[in-house]
Amino acid sequence: MKIRKITSLTALVSFLLLITTSFILYVVPAGRVAYWANWKLLALTKEHWTDVHINLGFLFLISIGLHIYYNWKPIVSYLKNKTRQVKVFTPDFNAAVIISIAVVIGTLVGVPPFSTVIGIGASIKQTAADKYGEPPYGHAEMSNLKSFATRMGMDLGESMNKLKAGGIKFDNDMQTLSQIAEQNDISPQQVYLVMAPSEEAATVSNGLPAEPKAGLGNRLLSDICEEYALDVTLVVSTLEKNNIKASSDMTMKTIAADNGMSPHDVYDAIKVAMR
Repeated sequence: MKIRKITSLTALVSFLLLITTSFILYVVPAGRVAYWANWKLLALTKEHWTDVHINLGFLFLISIGLHIYYNWKPIVSYLKNKTRQVKVFTPDFNAAVIISIAVVIGTLVGVPPFSTVIGIGASIKQTAADKYGEPPYGHAEMSNLKSFATRMGMDLGESMNKLKAGGIKFDNDMQTLSQIAEQNDISPQQVYLVMAPSEEAATVSNGLPAEPKAGLGNRLLSDICEEYALDVTLVVSTLEKNNIKASSDMTMKTIAADNGMSPHDVYDAIKVAMR
């Protein structure tokens, strides 16, 4: 076996695997959804895929570094001009730099096709959120039973009784929902559904939950109104009467940014305005 060939082939294999893990992480549900619903692909969680991706990245960097070392002469030849002098900023090198910079700037500015790629990814993640459901707040699965019940306005004793009645095993109220889920081979979401109060008790009079779901900022105002049976035209006009500019096709994050608020402030404004 020749180390030079092994290095080149390792770089190739790790690159192909990186493409695979990159695509998986591109379409995987957002962390809050993946952890809440215990999302898995080929028996691996999002955390597993992320760990694999990171280590493959390091393997690729090491192998490509060795590849450059063993192929230094051919690479240098690419940087030589017609007089065989080494010149870093050759037309070919300049073109490579310009293409790379264009991708970075295009992504940051948010112009097609770069914004389209990001938009498709966001759409896929939102579809996953709709399918698997979102936690009541970010990383709720990391909260222990006691603090979760307190934050959700639930009676701890009643919640624990519901879990016992539902056959959910747990040691004490200091266990996190994630630990309880793992102990029972279910998702944190399923633990919550067993102990959750009735839908009526969790909402205010206008149908909006007392606390917004995680991922609020990325949701369109029209989607929120549709989910909770609110008249989007009335919501927009009511917000405008309260000096909050909005439209149905804007995300809560965009509305908040345009009005110097946070997405949660906009949500609270809708609750107050629609009473």
